[in-house]
Amino acid sequence: MSNAKTECAIATSERSHAKAKIAVLVSGGGTNLQALIDAEKSGIIKSGTISLVISNKKSAYALERAANAGIESFAITRKSCGGQEGFERRLIEEIESRNIDLIIMAGFMSILS
Repeated sequence: MSNAKTECAIATSERSHAKAKIAVLVSGGGTNLQALIDAEKSGIIKSGTISLVISNKKSAYALERAANAGIESFAITRKSCGGQEGFERRLIEEIESRNIDLIIMAGFMSILS
């Protein structure tokens, strides 16, 4: 029994030291995203790292802000996915494939089901 407890404690301990992988969903200029990037750089955000930025608009300046910060970023549009259902499915696939721990909707102007 103590082996199981020890293994659990080790797994929990290893997880607690890893930073959470954060995805940020955006739609526009990215001022909220920039605040998050700045907070991470300055050490205000200590337990997470922004790993992914996804926009629902190809022209969103937030994508440029992410690129300037060295963060993977791209757009997914409803049109390119054949509608709302395809859009949401692709969004989920992209987030899950990167093992994202936390999603922040920072000015994401889209309703999700």
